[in-house]
Amino acid sequence: MAATTGKGETVQDHTVTTNDEEITFSPIFNVAVPFIDRHLAEGRAARVAIRTNHGEDVTYAELAERVNRAGNALLGLGLSPGDRMVMVVKDDPAFFYLFWGAIKAGIVPVPLNTLLRAKDYEFIIGDSQASAVVWSPEYDPEVGPALEALSPGPAHRIRTEGDGLTLPALMADAGSELAPAPTTATDDAFWLYSSGSTGNPKGAIHRQRDMVVTSQRYGVETLGASGDDVFFSAAKLFFAYGLGNAMTFPLWVGGTSILFDGRPTPETMFDMIRRFRPTLYFGVPTLYAAQLASFDELDPDTSSVRLCVSAGEALPPEILHRWKERTGLDILDGIGSTELLHIFISNRLGDIKPGASGRPVPGYRARIVDEDGEEVGAGEAGRLLVQGASAARAYWNNPDKTARTMLGDDWVDTGDTYLRDDDGYFYYQGRSDDMLKVGGIWTSPFEIEAKLMEHPLVLEAAVVGRTDEADLVKPAAYVVLTDPEAAGDELEAELRSLCKQGLAPYKYPRWIEFVDELPKTATGKIQRFRLRA
Repeated sequence: MAATTGKGETVQDHTVTTNDEEITFSPIFNVAVPFIDRHLAEGRAARVAIRTNHGEDVTYAELAERVNRAGNALLGLGLSPGDRMVMVVKDDPAFFYLFWGAIKAGIVPVPLNTLLRAKDYEFIIGDSQASAVVWSPEYDPEVGPALEALSPGPAHRIRTEGDGLTLPALMADAGSELAPAPTTATDDAFWLYSSGSTGNPKGAIHRQRDMVVTSQRYGVETLGASGDDVFFSAAKLFFAYGLGNAMTFPLWVGGTSILFDGRPTPETMFDMIRRFRPTLYFGVPTLYAAQLASFDELDPDTSSVRLCVSAGEALPPEILHRWKERTGLDILDGIGSTELLHIFISNRLGDIKPGASGRPVPGYRARIVDEDGEEVGAGEAGRLLVQGASAARAYWNNPDKTARTMLGDDWVDTGDTYLRDDDGYFYYQGRSDDMLKVGGIWTSPFEIEAKLMEHPLVLEAAVVGRTDEADLVKPAAYVVLTDPEAAGDELEAELRSLCKQGLAPYKYPRWIEFVDELPKTATGKIQRFRLRA
């Protein structure tokens, strides 16, 4: 089936046309076709699409067949287009089969953070009104109680392996051919739930077009990704950042994705890089800092990597400099979000400004506004608004938050405080609720943290506001050291002096506490709200 334009030209279904100005989709468009089926038509059937830390390789031909079988298995259970399927699945080929099989069948996959607790799963499964839940057996201790607490709950409960109803058994009995559901580029494709650090998690509804936009505008046009690249992401698939790094970017260009289903540590990351020789490596600032601290001990081989990427939180300039000194590699820092699916402001090769998130990615626009919504000038801090065609259309079942965040015409209020310099580079100042007002002046915690990290003994730092004896807000710093034995009054004085010399006088931390670790989300973001509490 194909459509015609007003000029009588035939337009093939499920196709995309890209240029510098816009990305155009055929009237009938199911995103599983260009990401999965296209590779068979373009001669990549025998090419390896996925490699795992357990030694499993999956070719593009095997991937396409298994996606079809997974989609048919879900339809065979009685799921209908538009039904939601919650996934609590580790980084494994089964994630690909389920995610793309559901989309191709018109079912909406909802991947969840695999580190949540039963109460979180109970809320999200109930909130999404899921018809099916599929999970890796490792997560039985949390998923099981969540399902037991729901009445009646999802009709279909499937493990990816192990006991009971399993995905492999369902796929074995399902057909290997599946016609794509006749969706459009703006129809719903999948949901991602936000972290819920300020309340219950929110389900961001993403459309069929959104993964194409991020893969083309960031993956291809910003990173220069191609079919020759091997992609390895420390960030997991359930996270919007990891979903792009490890799945959509390699599938868009016909490259290879390396999956690791364990916990990212300096040891495991360097070992994976040594074994699988990726060309693109995606991490987060806290992991890069930990890898640097372990560099001498582990003596890693990073020679295969051509480029590193960081997101999740702003990258301190000191980490950027140290990584370049030790590896010879650049780290491209950027900012993305669940609501916009991936990175929308980024540094670029040959255009890296330490301390800056960079400039808008092709296809995106950004502006900084004050409390009245008026755009501010260069050097003034304000709320960051971003426009791009990958923007989620809404939060599920949350019209008030949708109205405050999705501002129309694909504009999103990110909730981040930023400033822009005269050259158009954007600088992260913190989450809007992380900003401190010290002496009546708004102060960025990130600026103080970056200064503290210039000290060679500082591995990580987090700054929050604390009231003094006069009930005035002043900065308080929590510091993780490379050598915990170095903690003491002398080092505290050194760090305070470093800040006084390098920052405006009122910004130095009045309190410095040495801690073993900082509270973080599963994706590596520092949870400053927990430190404030």
